[in-house]
Amino acid sequence: MPKLTSAVFPGTFDPLTNGHLDIITRALNFYERVYVAVLSNSSKETLFTVQERLDQLREVLHDYPGAKVESFSGLLVDYAAKVKTRVIIRGLRAISDYDYETQVALMNRNLSSDVETFFLITREENSYISSTVVKQVAALGGNVAKFVPPIIEAALKSKFVSTKN
Repeated sequence: MPKLTSAVFPGTFDPLTNGHLDIITRALNFYERVYVAVLSNSSKETLFTVQERLDQLREVLHDYPGAKVESFSGLLVDYAAKVKTRVIIRGLRAISDYDYETQVALMNRNLSSDVETFFLITREENSYISSTVVKQVAALGGNVAKFVPPIIEAALKSKFVSTKN
């Protein structure tokens, strides 16, 4: 089956988890290019800066030539138009994600009738992983190696060691 041209997978990625990586790698099975779009939102408090998240994602995804890591601010539909894609990929872990993501998808379609959202359900082993929970475990000194790529694990350790000093 030929791959479609492109899609955008937006998120805060604070931090990137194995669940995110699962969605990205699976989306690359269908799309020649997946724009991994890091949301730059100054009103949202994050552990890592936008530049740190971009650098982390680029390092993790360096062996995936179809993954293009960028940041964006403003409306997702405007970013999608800028990179000339009509497809938004969203990952789902549980039914609660579906409720929220459906609202966002419908709003995006209302803002731009050309945009479609495709949902990918994460693999079962990633279904309980969220960036928030990973940060909480890491902040308390827990082992997050099963939940994030090694680069992210090291960044979390470094961040929490530096915040304790």
